[in-house]
Amino acid sequence: MKNLFGILCLFLVLSTIVFAEDTNKVIVETLTKTSLSWDGSELSAYPEGKPEVTILRITIPQGSELPMHKHLVINAGILLKGELTVITKENKTLHLKAGSSIVEVVDKWHYGKNEGEIPAEIIVFYAGVAGTPITIK
Repeated sequence: MKNLFGILCLFLVLSTIVFAEDTNKVIVETLTKTSLSWDGSELSAYPEGKPEVTILRITIPQGSELPMHKHLVINAGILLKGELTVITKENKTLHLKAGSSIVEVVDKWHYGKNEGEIPAEIIVFYAGVAGTPITIK
């Protein structure tokens, strides 16, 4: 019985060490990898010119609606908090919840609205060209 208790204790110590080592590992998770925007359209080629990356944190209050707009550059984001609905001029709709990623439509009119109970917070990465606007209203 002593031997069994010793083995059990050793097992618990070793599993704790393994668990502790696992929590210190870098974890890489692919959220999105695509050549299509969320509505199924193929993404356009990157434009010629000096590259410019813009990263925005956008907070949309509950009950708010963004104006109709379009992006001239490829952009992608991840919704950190809340909910967001994106609607194209053609009435294609995407519902996002916290943790969802999005590859946005390019050169298509659309808008977003927060129908949730809390502010929606999204980080968006734009891959453009210096001097070119990322959004047109």
